[in-house]
Amino acid sequence: MRILALIACGLLLAGCGSSNGDVIQDSDTGSTAISSGSGQRTLGVNSYLWHATLDTLSFMPLASADPFGGVIITDWYSAPQNQDERLKVTVYILDRHLRADGIRVAVFRQTKTGGVWQDADVNPDTATKLTDAILTRARELRLATQAPKS
Repeated sequence: MRILALIACGLLLAGCGSSNGDVIQDSDTGSTAISSGSGQRTLGVNSYLWHATLDTLSFMPLASADPFGGVIITDWYSAPQNQDERLKVTVYILDRHLRADGIRVAVFRQTKTGGVWQDADVNPDTATKLTDAILTRARELRLATQAPKS
């Protein structure tokens, strides 16, 4: 019985071995590939836009993030100073290149009236400003990776 337990532990530990996988990044598209013994998986979207979106929305709780499909959905967020209003953001990264038309942002807003959340209009500038913030951050990330190393 003791030998059987030792063999089982040995098999479990052998399965926890370190990976020989490498992370490869293409500077043109910003795509990131993860290489392992079984093959290579590549992000389906531009990694600069992906990381910039996560950075920009980091103050909001995430409901879903699909790096291969390029969709990031936040959960509802209420600013501490205004608990009767909440926002939800969905970002679609549409391209593998860092381009302004490679991203689409949808913002949803609700207000609490009589203890019930109701859909409300969103200022059209909100999505535009959020898109600009994501693109600015993506450019910063790209420049940081292309900076000469000394």
